[in-house]
Parts: sequence; C-alpha cells; structure tokens
Amino acid sequence: MKVQGIAALVTGAASGLGAATARALAEAGAKVALLDRNVEAAAVTAREIGGIALACDVADAGSAEVAVARAAADHGIARILVNCAGICPAARVVGRNGPASLDAFAQVVQINLVGTFNMIRLVAAGAAGLAPLGGGERGVIVSTASIAAYEGQIGQAAYAASKAGVVGLTLPVARELAPLGIRVCAIAPGLFETPMVQGLPEEVQKSLGAAVPFPSRFGRPDEYAQLVLAILTNPMLNGETIRLDGALRMQAR
Repeated sequence: MKVQGIAALVTGAASGLGAATARALAEAGAKVALLDRNVEAAAVTAREIGGIALACDVADAGSAEVAVARAAADHGIARILVNCAGICPAARVVGRNGPASLDAFAQVVQINLVGTFNMIRLVAAGAAGLAPLGGGERGVIVSTASIAAYEGQIGQAAYAASKAGVVGLTLPVARELAPLGIRVCAIAPGLFETPMVQGLPEEVQKSLGAAVPFPSRFGRPDEYAQLVLAILTNPMLNGETIRLDGALRMQAR
C-alpha cells in the first residue's frame, strides 16, 4: 500500500511505539489520527506532525466508535490501523498477600486483547466499504503483540496471556478479511525504549539491554515504526506475527 494521502489511525499514540509510528506515518504522507486516553499528550505530537488527537478508550465500544467516526469525518475512512495501546502491570498469581486480583488480570486482557479486537472490527468494517486500491487492497491492520506471548516471565501471566491472544487472533482475522482485500499482521517487540521500561532503575535497564544478543540494547520506537511501514508497503505480508527482538529469548525471571 502506498501510504501517501491515506487515512491512518494509531492507538496508544501519546507516547512510545504509538507516537513513533504516528510520526513515521505522517512523514510518509499519511493523514494520521492519534488515539489515546491521554488526549492532551497525544495532542502535542499531533500538532507537531499535522495530525489530529482524539480521546479513545480502546476497551470501550462506545468510546472507540466515536473516535473512529470523528477521525473519518476529518480524514476520511481509515485504511490503516496500528494498534499500540496497552498496559503491562506485573503481579504474581500467588503473592505475599494471597491470590492475584482477578479484576487486575481482566483489565489487562480487556485493554490489550479486547481493545485490539475492538479497533480491528471497527476499522475493518469501514475499510471494507472503500474502493480497492492497486492490487485489490483496501486496508492494512498492524497490531502489537510481544515476545512475552512466547516467553512470558514470572509475574507476567496477564500480560503474556493478553499478547498471546493478539498473536492468536492475527491469522484467523487475516483469513477472514482476505476476500475484502484487508491484510492483518502483528509485531512482537522485545525490549524497547518505552515508558513501560524507562521507569525501571538505570542499573536494571542496563542489565536488560545487555541481555539482547545483537544489538545489545533496547530497541528504539522508530525501529518499530520502520517495521510498520515495511508491512504496509509489502503486499505479501499477511497473517504473520513478526518478532522484533534482536534474537532475545526471555528467561523465566
């Protein structure tokens, strides 16, 4: 897909991977709507790149429907969706104070997995009614999984389960939307420079970065965004989850 002039939605766009992706899409000529619960932070980036910022709770059907409709009113119906919204709280199944909170587990799954599906269903429904572009393509959806989907660490039960769900839905959704000319992929990042890890002590960050075989550092958000653009422009990438991790395989702890 040629990105120039195409309407795109990026969730979790206030910071990290989402903000970097919004920038990269704008630089490639897309009309970008930045969706986030923190609309004030998203608006800062939106102003810099000539996009629009919209308040959106991806886990809430009504909130997402309103955001998608408002973006369409400004930019036209989106052909591109990049799902970056997510949370990563840590909790043991059995901790010092007893069993983990079921509500906390459900919240992670609701935002990371249900929220991803919520946005997919809305954007796919809109793109399905658009005229096809060259090669019959109507849209491309990229979701964010994690290498935790494959090697979740102790304390990551909720996060790993939610991201494994993103991996699991990618192929069947790609197969279902294929006749409509809508491709669906996911990226499974390793350790990246995002607010989730930047809050860790510096010595912990250095230790984690050194564990990556090569390059021995955290990934940069713009490197995630580069892969998003590669997926968008390569029509044979479909139904695939791509690891972006410098050959890292996570240990149990």
